[in-house]
Amino acid sequence: MIRENLEQAIAGAHQRLENLSARASQLGEPNASMELLQEAITETAISLEELHVLAEELTQQNQELVATRHLVEAERQCYQDLFNFAPDGYLVTDVTGVIQEANYAAAKLLNVRQSYLIGKPLAVFIHQKELPKFRQIILELRLQQQQRTEEFRLFHNEGKIDFPAEVTVALTEGNSEGKREGLRWLFRDISDRIQAQQKICEQAGLLDITTDAILVRDLHNQILYWNKGAENIYGWRAGEVIGRNTWEILYPENSPQLTVALETVLKHGSWIGELHKITRNGKPVIIHSRWTIMYDAAGLPKSIMSVDTDITEKKQLETQLQRAQQWESLGTLTNAIAHDLDNILSPMMTVAQLLPLKHPQLSESSLQMLKLLENNTRRGTDLVQQIQSFTRDFSEKDVMVSVSHLTKDVEQTIKGIFPQSIEIDTDIPSDIGMVQGEQTQLHQVLINLLINARDAMPEGGKLQISGHKALIDQNYLKTHISAKVGDYVVITVSDTGVGMAPEIIDHIFKPFFTTKQKGKFTGLGLSTVMGIINSYGGFVEVSSQVGVGSQFHVYLPTSESGTLPIVDQIKLPTGNGELILVVDNEAAITQITKTTLEIHNYRVLIAQNGIEALTLYTQHQQDIKLVLMDMMMPSMTGGTTIRTLQIINPQVQIIAMSGLASGEALAQATVTGIQIFLAKPFTADELLNSIHDVLVERTASD
Repeated sequence: MIRENLEQAIAGAHQRLENLSARASQLGEPNASMELLQEAITETAISLEELHVLAEELTQQNQELVATRHLVEAERQCYQDLFNFAPDGYLVTDVTGVIQEANYAAAKLLNVRQSYLIGKPLAVFIHQKELPKFRQIILELRLQQQQRTEEFRLFHNEGKIDFPAEVTVALTEGNSEGKREGLRWLFRDISDRIQAQQKICEQAGLLDITTDAILVRDLHNQILYWNKGAENIYGWRAGEVIGRNTWEILYPENSPQLTVALETVLKHGSWIGELHKITRNGKPVIIHSRWTIMYDAAGLPKSIMSVDTDITEKKQLETQLQRAQQWESLGTLTNAIAHDLDNILSPMMTVAQLLPLKHPQLSESSLQMLKLLENNTRRGTDLVQQIQSFTRDFSEKDVMVSVSHLTKDVEQTIKGIFPQSIEIDTDIPSDIGMVQGEQTQLHQVLINLLINARDAMPEGGKLQISGHKALIDQNYLKTHISAKVGDYVVITVSDTGVGMAPEIIDHIFKPFFTTKQKGKFTGLGLSTVMGIINSYGGFVEVSSQVGVGSQFHVYLPTSESGTLPIVDQIKLPTGNGELILVVDNEAAITQITKTTLEIHNYRVLIAQNGIEALTLYTQHQQDIKLVLMDMMMPSMTGGTTIRTLQIINPQVQIIAMSGLASGEALAQATVTGIQIFLAKPFTADELLNSIHDVLVERTASD
């Protein structure tokens, strides 16, 4: 613009001078010449002034051009530096892929000199398997002119090593200055990213392999992550729960423990404890949960990660093991108590039975008192036996019991005594099979369960007795410590009564525990049930819901062998003067036993311990026909005494006695050659029949 102004100013000055010259040639007067000269000088001065201004403007423009050139050069150098020292590789090629420009990062990634790249085809650095994809991309770019981002494996170190690279390529168009179109290539080594992705995949795989449930939720309890373990434990798939509220799907009701857990994890960063949750189908589970707070980049809490372990089976086994240990401790206690009570009750019962025989002239009132004594002694004996039934093993009693016949008898019994407001329904298949046990014991089990069901329905309801066969397999044993693999008969007693809370169910089988009116119930009913069923190799399961009712499931092993119970007529045989050695440390028992035997024509020797027994036996070995031996004595136990007697006389006849529930098993395990075992307290009938059987058998063998 300044140049055009300058040319116009010069042309204008020439024009004005020509005008002045033409006028001067027309004028002849001197004064006119002077005026014209003066005007020419003025015009020249004006032109010079204009030229001076234009010269200054031209100088300023030149300075600006120089500054602009320096700025452009600086920017070009900056671009060149950015190009060369960019962290990613940058290449410029022609449309065929021949390299025209390359930055320092590209040369470093490809492990060659920067100058070496110029003029080389980019294809020589592409893995051979990916060359078709490389050529296809170049062709598509020339046709569609769209930027592409792909992954390639590039070679470096003279083609000996390749690495994964992310490559972005775009087409550059030519311009009017003759620059032709080409391709710009941006690539970076993504080996670390690939390794990180592989590690994440491996970790995600481990999270899915673990049996624990791993879930992440935000601070508003919205689920963000849900692994395979969570799917297996809770039954929900990840896609079904992501974004949903944790408490709504896993907790049946709001619990104060959840609030405490949330406050603890936010305050201390972690929380560990047990929680009761539900699965998708409503099944309750016990979870050992570990909560950990997750923080964002600013160090603020953003989410909570939970690692949940299903310990439902573990808790069930612990409960069953605890019950088993309680029964073991109870067995030790009851055996000790029963032993002392038997020694007290045995003489009382025998006296009540013998006095009417020895003194026939007793008055009617005296006989009634003795009968009352006998009846109460029997009640005491029954109570002791009931307590002993908690731990007694009846498995050796090989007797068959028909379940269908048993339940029919029980049904007839309760129909006459239960109120009309209770509807009784029995559903026992006739072919349900047989179980091994004692009719009386199993009858007692069902009666106890039915009475409890009746008491749970004071306003009436429905009582059902049902049965079916079941096969217990190895999977079932995981949650039932007392069960064994095999076939079972399951008898179920169901009611529609008041039901029981979970904390009550944990205590109902404990001896003397009762929810009924104190003073009217012993609390031994369900304890007796548990003891009897356990003794037959079975077990009991309970399910109950408050306000709905309860179900007791009695599992008894089926039996294909055994004998039907035979009721023998009780006889009172007498002896023929045989000499019997009675060994017991309880003077009352030995005295009553001696009196009973003497009344029934036996002769008796008494020993208070094992040493006395050996002495008397040595002195009267030829006359003693039988030894009546207590298994539990001080100084020398019954077992030791029996083995010593058998050394003296291998043919010695022995009847063992014990008040302990495990006495018979103890006698059989420690001593062989015992003819009969008598459980204390025993009646005179049992004693006389046992002695008669042993002596008759010996006579027959002789």
